[in-house]
Amino acid sequence: MTAPLKILMPLRVPELAPSLGRLLVPRRLAEPWVPIDDVREELATRVIELGGEARAAAVREDRERVLEAVGRRAWLAAWEHAVGRAAQRVTAALDTRMERAARRVRMPRRRWRRGLLSASEKRAVAARLASGGEHLVGALDALDAAAGRVREASVLDKGVHAEWQDAVRTAARRLEAAWLALEAGVAEEERRWAPEIEAIERWRPGLWPVFALWAPVAAALLWLGFVLGGYLPAPPWLAALLGF
Repeated sequence: MTAPLKILMPLRVPELAPSLGRLLVPRRLAEPWVPIDDVREELATRVIELGGEARAAAVREDRERVLEAVGRRAWLAAWEHAVGRAAQRVTAALDTRMERAARRVRMPRRRWRRGLLSASEKRAVAARLASGGEHLVGALDALDAAAGRVREASVLDKGVHAEWQDAVRTAARRLEAAWLALEAGVAEEERRWAPEIEAIERWRPGLWPVFALWAPVAAALLWLGFVLGGYLPAPPWLAALLGF
């Protein structure tokens, strides 16, 4: 008996823009303390481009390219790139603030350079900013699973196709939420490092170098005053010099 012919379900990529929300059109009361809107725009643009690539592949009936373009790996790469850029922007801004504060109080260069963020601290900043993507990663895992099921779905498996489309939209919504969490994390980094910067601004140079320099001079002048006043005998070399 001949097996029935299996006709694969054509993949239809849903529109991503409505699910990206504030990743496309931010709504906030104040601008971030460090400019990251270009990072947000790059991330949104990349996701829209991936959707366009997937739709073009769907027209060519290239199922693998469709699933790859809006798949877990592509979404995760775009997110991690955005996190890396944002973290680099934040750590550079923090270092700049520390340097400016140190220069205002004339802190020695060697000292304030030791206070700049270390490599491990920069990695910690990046990890904290990336932590907002936890739910995104979960959504991408679900998308990956749905992609595996829709890969061989036939025209009779409409539910599987709808499930995959919903997983794509969910990933877009989770990406929006991850970005908003990243923005909140950027604001938190400013608060986290504020005490470090304030400590630099409160720094004042120690007075011991002044005392070390001027105490012998003051003692010598006082001794000379007593000598000239006749309260102390003048040493021979000074008496000869002054004509005593």
